[in-house]
Amino acid sequence: MVTTSRESALPGDEPLGDARVLIIEGRYYEALSDELLKGARAVLEAAGVEVEVITVPGALEIPIAAEIALDAAEITGTDVDAVVALGVVIRGETYHFEIVAGESARGLMDLGVTHALPVGNGILTVDTEAQAWERARVSEGDKGGGAARAALSLLRLRRRLEA
Repeated sequence: MVTTSRESALPGDEPLGDARVLIIEGRYYEALSDELLKGARAVLEAAGVEVEVITVPGALEIPIAAEIALDAAEITGTDVDAVVALGVVIRGETYHFEIVAGESARGLMDLGVTHALPVGNGILTVDTEAQAWERARVSEGDKGGGAARAALSLLRLRRRLEA
């Protein structure tokens, strides 16, 4: 039987037990990255999950680092239950913005679909640094926390459906 209730579609705050969540952060804009990480960590720690942070130079490296981490986890027998991607891409005067924004998003989508892995995309793609700060600040947009909540929601959904 298929249900369409909101409760079924959006899992709540069920405990996640021994879940391990990997945060991969692009550090190209360090101060903004710190704020995104602060928001994501707060949400994940409140959920009681184990958190590991991997740092890469920028947003384009995030999906690659996630794939490397998943391969390493498989080799070592360590679980990665979800990934939270954090980074900032600010439009410049060249086409590079479109490449980095589009390819990092595509890479994360491919990662999630290929591995049936909960992924929270907290890579900001904005026109100005001011827009980035509005979205990154925990007291305003809290997109780091939002990406963590999205990953946890998908993880809860997967666990509920697998039960």
